[in-house]
Amino acid sequence: MEDRQESTAPQKEVCSRFKCRLCGVAPFFVGIVVALVFGWWLFPTLMFNSQEQPVQFTHDTHVNVAGLDCNYCHKIRPDGTFSAIPTTKECAVCHQVLLGESRAERVFWDEYVRPGKEVAWLIYQKQPDNVFFSHAPHSLENCNNCHEFSKTELCLFCHVNVKDKAPTYHENRLSGYSKDTMKMWQCERCHANPNHLAGTAANNACFVCHK
Repeated sequence: MEDRQESTAPQKEVCSRFKCRLCGVAPFFVGIVVALVFGWWLFPTLMFNSQEQPVQFTHDTHVNVAGLDCNYCHKIRPDGTFSAIPTTKECAVCHQVLLGESRAERVFWDEYVRPGKEVAWLIYQKQPDNVFFSHAPHSLENCNNCHEFSKTELCLFCHVNVKDKAPTYHENRLSGYSKDTMKMWQCERCHANPNHLAGTAANNACFVCHK
């Protein structure tokens, strides 16, 4: 009986040491899991608030059904600046009366066209104040010196897809900018690619894009 007790004593000591080590390592791995969950899922979620556009708008209806050209609503002004969003007055050229039966058009007509109120559209691609961007050199003609874009493909190369429905707008709680605002690495796909410079004559000097 005594021999059995003596033989099991070392085993108990080994098990005890193993449990102690396990107790020391377990919090480390739990901490890693918590950090990964917080860093990859929770923190990015908390960083942005989600908003929907005041009026649901579909490009498909205006382009494929109404037959409008992109330049009808999005055009370069005589001074070279770009008019990205048409005014309510410009929209009212067609929307003087209700043209369909959709709830979105009813909201637009009742709340904006009839009272002459501008829509506070949420801008997906608003650039910081220190960034200068011109749509003029990024035209279909210039870009197609190196690429073969259709008009839709060229827009989608930089902009979010708003063909069927305006996607949810995600705003950074700290900076106030959209999650979809183009980042510098996206611009560098062309501007930092030496194979594109001959066709686009792009200048990579910092002052060209940054004030």
